[in-house]
Amino acid sequence: MLKKILLVGFLLLIILTGIVLFYFAYLGYQSKSGQPSGLVNAMLAKCPAKPNCVNSEFKEDTTHFIEPLTLSTLPSKDIVAVIISVIEKSGGTVVSQQEHYVAATFTSNIFGFVDDLEVRLDETNKLIHIRSASRVGYSDLDQNRKRVSGIKQRLLPLL
Repeated sequence: MLKKILLVGFLLLIILTGIVLFYFAYLGYQSKSGQPSGLVNAMLAKCPAKPNCVNSEFKEDTTHFIEPLTLSTLPSKDIVAVIISVIEKSGGTVVSQQEHYVAATFTSNIFGFVDDLEVRLDETNKLIHIRSASRVGYSDLDQNRKRVSGIKQRLLPLL
């Protein structure tokens, strides 16, 4: 009797694990369709209510806020080139580039989740704003905040 209970429990565990893995694989597949938010009224888009996004554009949103970088005296095109280089060396793929804006994607190794990273040069306030957000799911286990921190650390000595 105990062996049957253990066997049924083990089979249920395997089935449940399969369902969870399938769900995450589906979310990874789903995240491949989409694109970065882009600029909204010449600013990075606000973060949704979910905790899987960080943004330096809106200081009043304390849950998602990260500090922007100070814009150096380099010409904008040189700053954008440095930003693109750091993004690519960090594992990102640039999908859009303008004079004062860069959009890139980062794909996780497991399940292939796609996150969007956007950078905007704010020459008026002499700042570099950054937004990083997951396309799907609720929590990202702070991956976007960690990614932005790493990118900022790599950018600081180059700007």
